[in-house]
Amino acid sequence: MAELRYNPILRDWTMVASNRQARPDMADTECPFCEGSGKVPAGYDVLSYDNDFPVLSPHPGPVTPPRSALYRAATAYGKCEVVLYSSDHAGALSRLSVRHIQRVVALWTARYRALSQDPGHRYILVFENRGREVGATMAHPHGQIYAYPFVPSKIRIEVESAEHHYEVTGQCLICAITEAEIDESVRVVSENSRFVAYVPYFTDFPYGVWIAPKRHLPDLRQFTADDERDLAEILGRVTAGMDGLFDREFPYMMALHQTPLQSPASERYYHFHIEFYPPLRDAEKVKFLASSEIGAGAAANPLPVEHTASILRRAIERVQQRGRQ
Repeated sequence: MAELRYNPILRDWTMVASNRQARPDMADTECPFCEGSGKVPAGYDVLSYDNDFPVLSPHPGPVTPPRSALYRAATAYGKCEVVLYSSDHAGALSRLSVRHIQRVVALWTARYRALSQDPGHRYILVFENRGREVGATMAHPHGQIYAYPFVPSKIRIEVESAEHHYEVTGQCLICAITEAEIDESVRVVSENSRFVAYVPYFTDFPYGVWIAPKRHLPDLRQFTADDERDLAEILGRVTAGMDGLFDREFPYMMALHQTPLQSPASERYYHFHIEFYPPLRDAEKVKFLASSEIGAGAAANPLPVEHTASILRRAIERVQQRGRQ
């Protein structure tokens, strides 16, 4: 069973996919993403393929209409893909070379371009779940891409806020946030020629880093080769610094936020950026989302980000220094 069910309270869709229950929780010794498993080609570098347990499909099955006129259901149309970062089981973003990460970014871009051609796709999310703490069942370095037939509520709220800010000020809201963080500098953890990484003033995760381009770029399709290279560099630097925080593989959820498809006007006021949602607040302490956060959507951060940003900045500098030795 796979279908979309509309939530009239939140004006959003819930994806129902019973096939996801069959996802394997694989031990490292039986990884299907490693060479020799029979599931992937020999000698691959970076690779994308259709998710074996999709929540959305280009060929969805029929939907049983709900009995109540209050409710709505729709077919689970869309696409779910897996992006393998490397054939190396230990090849996480934090350990790959800049040149290799750039190939990952180029693959993201290629798949974004291809998926954006389908008029049934309304939003494309590139993301990664890393670590047991966020429910990842495969240790092999990989991310995913979902092409939705709707614009998810968080993205919709961000875009609506950006549109309002643009109407009032004539400026992109993400550009304004990025400029404010650069100007204040205390929450900036790393930067290069084209990108800056910072822990936003308002984020609800202690180490909830954003990475944003310094110039206005709506989505991956507008990136130059230099943009891809600088994004790869800062992405590797930030994730390596995260691993260096507590000398352990740092769990996180990562999402690339970009303009909705079929919404050319939003390209003026919405801006590509990457958001990290790392669950750790200390080496062995998890920041759980409790009743206030889930039940009311009321975010709470247990640590001031000015403090955590400085800790992460120093960790990034330590890792860079070790790499130069």
